[in-house]
Amino acid sequence: MAMVEVQQGPGARSLPADALEQLRRQAVAAVGSGLSQTRVARMFGVSRKAVGSWVRAYESGGESTLRPRPRGRRAGEQLVLSAAQQGRVVDVLAAGPPDAAGLPWLVWTRKAVAELVARECGVVLSGTTIDKYLLRWELIGRDGMFSRRPGCPGTLLVTCTHPRSPTGSRALHALVAVSGRGTLQFLVAAAPFTGVAEFRRRLRMQCGREVRLVPHDWPTAHPALLDDGQDVVLPA
Repeated sequence: MAMVEVQQGPGARSLPADALEQLRRQAVAAVGSGLSQTRVARMFGVSRKAVGSWVRAYESGGESTLRPRPRGRRAGEQLVLSAAQQGRVVDVLAAGPPDAAGLPWLVWTRKAVAELVARECGVVLSGTTIDKYLLRWELIGRDGMFSRRPGCPGTLLVTCTHPRSPTGSRALHALVAVSGRGTLQFLVAAAPFTGVAEFRRRLRMQCGREVRLVPHDWPTAHPALLDDGQDVVLPA
């Protein structure tokens, strides 16, 4: 394999597949010409660990191992949870708070959902993966709620969303709160909520302190939900 001189460019992960394959070939050729892996890593702007893995792959499997695998989800590839499993989880969420499902929380959290998934589906999911499912179910959105966290202790941003089950046709109802540390807490119901007082009471008990709710992107169609909530702070 002939060595081709290149200039240091962007990180390997940002390269298209054909450019990444060429980079790997050049790095392996450079090591084969007698340069150290550390020097080659500096030349090509990648880590020494990456260079080492490319060399080992080439030595064990030849040039075909230097071709990048397709990125992202393959066509037809299944999610970790099937639609039926997701539907079962969402049904439990909508049936009531976690204590009603036999779990040691008063409102749903990422950890509570992860424990529910493990119990119902026998699958262990990370907090990041849980967020992806909550986004998929439209329980949380992409509106920047997590980037606009409240700064005062005990203050939570609260919003109202309408999640959907993968196996259901009706939109559900959710009250969602986020703390300054990014802690996500929520309740889901099949019927519309009539207020936030019970949600706030459960938040206070779970947090072990008084809480103030600051509406964030609150739906204009549901202003009455805020009327029964003590310490609900309307933004100026």
